[in-house]
Amino acid sequence: MGVMAKLTKRTVEAAEVRPKDYFLWCDELPGFGVRILASGRRSYLVQYRNAGRSRRVTIGLHGPVTPDQARKEALALLGRVAKGEDPAEDKATQRRALTIAQLCARYLDATKAGLVLGRGGKPKKATTLVSDRGRIVHHILPLLGNRLVQDLTRSDVQRFVRDVQTGRTSKTYKTKARGVVLVEGGAGAAARTAGLLGGILSYAIGEGIIASNPVQGVRRPADKKRDRRLTPDEFGSLGRVLAAADREGESWQSTDAIRLLCLTGCRLREITNLQWIEVDVAGSCLRLADTKEGRSVRPLGAAAVRLLEQIQKRSPGACVLPSTRGRGGFGGAPDAIERYGKRAGLTGVGAHTLRHSFASTAGDLGYSDSTIGAMLGHAGSTMTSRYIHHLDAVLVAAADRVSETIAASLAGAVEADVVAAA
Repeated sequence: MGVMAKLTKRTVEAAEVRPKDYFLWCDELPGFGVRILASGRRSYLVQYRNAGRSRRVTIGLHGPVTPDQARKEALALLGRVAKGEDPAEDKATQRRALTIAQLCARYLDATKAGLVLGRGGKPKKATTLVSDRGRIVHHILPLLGNRLVQDLTRSDVQRFVRDVQTGRTSKTYKTKARGVVLVEGGAGAAARTAGLLGGILSYAIGEGIIASNPVQGVRRPADKKRDRRLTPDEFGSLGRVLAAADREGESWQSTDAIRLLCLTGCRLREITNLQWIEVDVAGSCLRLADTKEGRSVRPLGAAAVRLLEQIQKRSPGACVLPSTRGRGGFGGAPDAIERYGKRAGLTGVGAHTLRHSFASTAGDLGYSDSTIGAMLGHAGSTMTSRYIHHLDAVLVAAADRVSETIAASLAGAVEADVVAAA
C-alpha cells in the first residue's frame, strides 16, 4: 500500500503511524520513497525493476538522514540502474563480504554519532565508548576480526567466550600516557565482551546485514560482582595513612579525593570531575549534571559537607579537585587509591570498593535498598531520576548518619595513634 506526495521533512514527519508498515512515495522522483514503520521509525529507500524483478535498496533512517540527502542518494542509485547496474545485488554482495572488523568499525562510528542507544534509550556516553573500543581492540578483533559476519555461528561465539575467559587475549603493552597497561582475560572480561559482541551483532541485524544473532543462547561465565568492602578497622587503617600523607606534604587532591569517595559513595568520575557549580551546600546535596544515569541529585552527609568546605578554601577554581599538572580535574585518584591502599595493608581496593563500602555501611545501619539506591544514584531511583529542587529531609538524615559513621572510622585510628604517641 502506498501514498504519493512530495517528500519533505514536514510530510515525512507528519505521516501517520499505522498498525502495519506502509510506503509514502515521492511524486517528483519515481522510485524514491519512505517506509513508515509500525514502530514509528521512517526509512528512506529506492525501488526499481531489474531483469523483471522488483528490487529495493534502503538508504537510511529519517533523522540521521535528511530528505535532501536521501533524494541525492536516490538519484545516484537510480542513475546506476539506468546504466544497467543492480545496486541491491551489489549491496548484498558487500554484506556477504563484511568482516567482523569492518562491522566493529561501522558500529563505533554509529555509536560516536549517537545512533546506537544505551541505557534508557539514550546515546552511549564517551566513557562507555572508550570501554567498548578497548574490548573490541583487545578481545574481539584478535579472535574474530577476520571472520565474515554472515558466517559467524553460535559455536564460534562460544569458543570466543572460552578463549577470553582463559586469557588467550591477555597481553601487556606500553602507552605514552600511562606507561604499561595489562590486558587480562577472566570470567568478567569474557561476560562483558560477549555482551558487547551481542550488541554489535544486534546493530548488524538492524542494518540488514544478518537475520539472527549468534550470541543468543551462548553460555557466558558469571560476571563476578565486586563485593569487597572495607571494615571499620580497615577504614581506620586507611584514615591513618591519609593523615600521614597530609603531614608529609603529598598532594591534598590525592588524599581528599579518597575521603570524598568514602563519605559520598559517588563513582570515581563523579568526584574527579566534580565542579563547584554542582555543589549545593545549603541544600546538602550534589546536583550532578552528567553521570552514568544522566542528571542526578545526591544527598550530602554532614561529614562530606565539612570536607567540601575545607577543600573550597584551597580550591578557588571551577574544579573541586583541580589537576596538579594543569587544567581540568584531578586524574591521579586511581593511582592514589592503589598507593595508599598498599600502605594501609589493604588488598583488592579500588574506587568501586569505597562506593560499595558506603552502601554496605548504610545497610549495616538498617537503611532500605531504595534509600541506599537513592543515596548512590542508582538507575530508576525516584529521588535521582530528575533534577529536584529540595531533597527529602529523611534522605539527607540518612546520608548524615552514614557519612558520620565512616568519618568516625577514618578518624578514630588517627586519634588512637595520637594518644599512643603521647
